[in-house]
Amino acid sequence: MRNLGFVYAISAYFIWGIAPLFWRLMEEVPSVEIVAHRMLWSAVFVTLLILVMGQRKELMALIKNRSSLIRLFFASILISINWGVYIWSINNEYIVEASMGYFINPLLNVVFGVIVFKESLRFNQWLAIGLAFLGVAYLILVHGDIPWVALVLAFSFGSYAAVKKSITVPATHGLAIESGLLALPALGFLIYLSSQQRIEFGGDLTIDALLIFGGIFTLVPLVLFAAAAKRISFTALGMTQYLGPSLQLLIGVLVYQEEFGSERQISFGLIWAGLLFYTLDQLNHRRKRRAVESAAGMVVKAD
Repeated sequence: MRNLGFVYAISAYFIWGIAPLFWRLMEEVPSVEIVAHRMLWSAVFVTLLILVMGQRKELMALIKNRSSLIRLFFASILISINWGVYIWSINNEYIVEASMGYFINPLLNVVFGVIVFKESLRFNQWLAIGLAFLGVAYLILVHGDIPWVALVLAFSFGSYAAVKKSITVPATHGLAIESGLLALPALGFLIYLSSQQRIEFGGDLTIDALLIFGGIFTLVPLVLFAAAAKRISFTALGMTQYLGPSLQLLIGVLVYQEEFGSERQISFGLIWAGLLFYTLDQLNHRRKRRAVESAAGMVVKAD
């Protein structure tokens, strides 16, 4: 069961990692139209999946929950920003910077934990965040430009994760409502583009198929991730999350020949050092907690 969980997790992050190769196939399509199709077809396929799984009643119950619906509405806005900037970055040669955003994201989640959920941090966690901050600050000082793509991706996805953490919603149900809330505006936008004869959909069968398949491409890794989360620990799941941005970085540098000079290498090096401290701290904390739980269990048995 545990090994299967790792397979699911690695598969999910592998798909997210090679995503630039898929979305780049549609580089002649404006990013905003790709995002609109992604919203629309994600809603279609995830709704079909829920119906096939016989979970319509659970979905309807969630829709009737006003508090959850409001939070999922904000989540839908945040994920649409994330999708939009991400696809724009892929089609405008910012893949390396986009990968930086997803390397920063785990550490940003820790910051959100402190600010939003009043969690306390250990020394190594503060050190990890500090190193990531230095990595971004160094890039700004050397280049004079703010890596806005990385920061928008990190903050939008971190905020999205914080909103989703505040409610207990199955991944497929959450995606169904989020994409459903955006599906009508997306469809309206596509109809508008068509009326202005500015839409790419319908002009080429291959592009049409790719735009539709984008909904499945969005859904599959989310389902795999949800399945993995049920089978392995959160710490173990976190260990696999670096696969995605690592693959994105390699694709950006090796496939699309994006710049990765000494300044970026130093910046990434500081961020990676932060992630190393963060990961080691997580493993050490989990080991200590298990030792305490084991000791407590032995005491109970002795009594």
